[in-house]
Amino acid sequence: MKVPLCRVDEIPDEGAKTVDFFGREVLALKVNGGPKAIMNVCMHLGGPLRQEGDTLVCAWHGAEFTRADGRHLAGPGRPDSRLLTLPTRVEDDVLTYVYAE
Repeated sequence: MKVPLCRVDEIPDEGAKTVDFFGREVLALKVNGGPKAIMNVCMHLGGPLRQEGDTLVCAWHGAEFTRADGRHLAGPGRPDSRLLTLPTRVEDDVLTYVYAE
């Protein structure tokens, strides 16, 4: 299964682009210059995330996660939790979700 998310040139160098993914929000962002897609949902209680520098922070309770790998840094939630990162690749300059290939 492949689902195009957005053109890579639409993803800002700083910040994130919100993309619809089957009725859910995904944050398309760049990490070390490369595109990445992270579900816009905190692992604590499902709140939305906002970017603060190199950190994604839950708007509800302040849980903090790294942009690079989604690892939990601080705040409520399991210390070993990670944000949900979608498997993607770039095809024809489009960030594309890929599954079971």
